[in-house]
Amino acid sequence: MAKYKADSDRYNKMNYRRTGNSGLLLPEISLGLWHNFGKNDDFDNARNLLKCAFDNGITHFDLANNYGPPYGSAEKTFGKILKKDFKKYRDQLIISSKAGYDMWEGPYGDFGSKKYLVASLDQSLKRMGLDYVDIFYHHRPDYDTPLEETMGTLDLMVRQGKALYIGLSNYQPKEAEKAFKILKDLGTPCLIHQPRYSLFDRWIEDGLLDLLGKSGVGAICFSPLAQGMLTDKYINGLPKDSRAVKDGRYLKTDKVMEMLPKIKALNEIAESRKQNLAQMAISWILKDDRITSVLIGASKTEQILDSVKAIENTLFSEKEIIAIDAILK
Repeated sequence: MAKYKADSDRYNKMNYRRTGNSGLLLPEISLGLWHNFGKNDDFDNARNLLKCAFDNGITHFDLANNYGPPYGSAEKTFGKILKKDFKKYRDQLIISSKAGYDMWEGPYGDFGSKKYLVASLDQSLKRMGLDYVDIFYHHRPDYDTPLEETMGTLDLMVRQGKALYIGLSNYQPKEAEKAFKILKDLGTPCLIHQPRYSLFDRWIEDGLLDLLGKSGVGAICFSPLAQGMLTDKYINGLPKDSRAVKDGRYLKTDKVMEMLPKIKALNEIAESRKQNLAQMAISWILKDDRITSVLIGASKTEQILDSVKAIENTLFSEKEIIAIDAILK
């Protein structure tokens, strides 16, 4: 196979936004490696997904210690692809990882202790073949470990040169505000917060978005398509190969059927905007300038290309916003 050479026009295909008050720009679309990069997934397909993303200006690849399955295998796959295809582009990439969910057996393989976070990042760097990650996140709050311990560990990682920036994921506004203050006092401000956010899941509008804007912290939103519900996949019923049918862990078929009238109504608005539903769902998140990036997943390169088109139209008229809000009531 010929050696990979990135598309020379890639940076003209993407818009980049400043992350909070930092110097870091992130692409409006980032690629998450939660699914499709595990041990049993097709390696060539994984390579093609990353190449397609980078060729379209997606410079940010988002991982976590336990992405797979099995745990750790997405980072291993990514490490192999990095070595084969992206070594000379390392300084053009933002690579992030996380720790906070269960990773290994026993009391030191989960949550937010210094013991767990330090060991986890060391393992992640080894699996990916990296000296440092660009962003390291605490993946979820740990109510039994003092916040000072967890935040102090994130600060330590930056001082050790194992991470350039640090972030939080899944933190509620109250804990996030406390964490931001501790980090600021330590001299390692929080770069970014990664919450779940979509047309169907708007919890961050209840305080978190305002806090991020006020605190100068960026936002990168995951599950923008609500596990595939915000696509045209289910408009005519339940395809046999869909995630809701094949794997009910994250999306149940009765949930899809319950949301179907809203999905169809939103699809009509998307069509009037000359977008498909998935593109409109991404554009709708990007309409808010407090959002830095939208994190997509993909199993096919076509899905990446389709998502990238969303950046072409992120303005919504007042009439469209009222119509969308009426559907979602």
